[in-house]
Amino acid sequence: MIPCSPAEFDRAVEQALSGVPDEFQPHLENVLIEVRGRPDRKLMREEDVPDDILGLYVGVPLEDKGPEMAPSPLPDRILIFRHNLCEMCESWDELVDEIRITVLHEIGHHFGLDEDRLKELGYE
Repeated sequence: MIPCSPAEFDRAVEQALSGVPDEFQPHLENVLIEVRGRPDRKLMREEDVPDDILGLYVGVPLEDKGPEMAPSPLPDRILIFRHNLCEMCESWDELVDEIRITVLHEIGHHFGLDEDRLKELGYE
């Protein structure tokens, strides 16, 4: 486990996001990256996720958005869970790498990729 304050974790998220390929950036303009400590019970129940989840995409995948779909007033969100990521990492570099993998995994869901395809791509 790596001890990490919320401010330090935010810096790690920024560092990880700087590694997201440029070609993905235009597709992320309406995606909010939100850091939370852990998933709460309501989120776990509503999204059917475990308490040790690292990240979660909440929104409508791009492939399901068409011209007939009205623009959403709220952005899609990628939730990143600080405590869960810090608990699994032993170093700053490992933390930044795991955040990057988690963000890319959730961006994959934004693009409509399922868990099997993300695993094939190495984003599990």
